[in-house]
Amino acid sequence: MYNTIKSVIAIFLISACLLVSCKKDSYFYDTGVHQAKYNGTILDYLEAKPFIFDSLVRVVKIAGMSDLFQKENVTFFAPPSSCIHKAIVNLNNDLRNNGKDTVSQLEQVQPQVWKDLLSEYVFKGTYLLKDIPQIDTAAIIAFPGQGYVSYGGRTMNLGVFYNSAGGVKYVGYRQLIISYIPDFSNPTVGLINVPVATSDIQPTNGVIHALQYQNHVLGFDSRRFVIAAESAGISKPTQ
Repeated sequence: MYNTIKSVIAIFLISACLLVSCKKDSYFYDTGVHQAKYNGTILDYLEAKPFIFDSLVRVVKIAGMSDLFQKENVTFFAPPSSCIHKAIVNLNNDLRNNGKDTVSQLEQVQPQVWKDLLSEYVFKGTYLLKDIPQIDTAAIIAFPGQGYVSYGGRTMNLGVFYNSAGGVKYVGYRQLIISYIPDFSNPTVGLINVPVATSDIQPTNGVIHALQYQNHVLGFDSRRFVIAAESAGISKPTQ
């Protein structure tokens, strides 16, 4: 009887772990698994998801952008904390290779660096998936998405990718993409595309589109963060 009870408990625990894992994974992969409305501000929402956005919240506060995400109506393509961690790893690798002290605290990177890069993910006003035109990365001339000026003043490309289904183009699920434009003289060439994992989360002051964490680093190009952080100067760690 005791062994039977232990087996039942073990099965329950395994099932619970799998359920939590599926919920977390689905947040990153499935654009439909979430509550659309959230009774709180954008910053409130990020703070309520520490396992995904804890470092992002710290960076928002270091950058002095708390009021923006609490009071202004904006659309935020939110990079998960892992994107920030990758940026710090790249920075430390470069510092180490050049014989310099590495960064152990996010606060050692100058606030303006965080603000400049985060501002590229923010757009004034509310843009839901349905408001953004189609993009086809394999037919960019026909379906180029559209340029939108970010909060920081840099134009970024936003588009919705229409997936195929049953061998038929453009009838599958739709996925929002934000793209960094390296060369404004050729705005459809060399785009750095980042898919959205979960779209249309709607706090009281705008909308959040949570980005996929795979293969994305804060700043889109890994060298941009490294160069910006080192150029601005690295602060000493606080005790």
